[in-house]
Amino acid sequence: MYQAFAISYKNLNKAVLNMHKGFLKTAFLFAATAVMLGAFGAHGLKKIISESSLQIFETGVRYQMYHAFGLMIAAIMFNTSIQKRVLLAGKLFVTGMIIFSGSLYFLALTGDKFRFVGAITPIGGTCFILGWILLFAATSDKKISL
Repeated sequence: MYQAFAISYKNLNKAVLNMHKGFLKTAFLFAATAVMLGAFGAHGLKKIISESSLQIFETGVRYQMYHAFGLMIAAIMFNTSIQKRVLLAGKLFVTGMIIFSGSLYFLALTGDKFRFVGAITPIGGTCFILGWILLFAATSDKKISL
């Protein structure tokens, strides 16, 4: 039984050493930022912006956290799949968080003054979707072996 644990620990250690550390660090920063922005929204913005603007802000926070986890998955998958697909997926998640969540934060904080910024939000959403599709495609590879 101990030997089985040692083998799985060895494989886990190998996976950790082979992950994309840049993606992992970026994911941790995006996750930490999402928690900070969520707290700011819940406690600091409640009295300043409208309820609908607060919901927009919370949607940005939620999707940022979801895709920080997606970026963590991409970091872990980096050396177990075709790297081009995983690398592009990670870049799309980062781009999506900046465009999608960033535009929602901007809209929530500025109100109707800059409503036209909402036109770029779907571009970020498309980045998210393409990132998940690429991760799915990367799992279809024969290279997976931890």
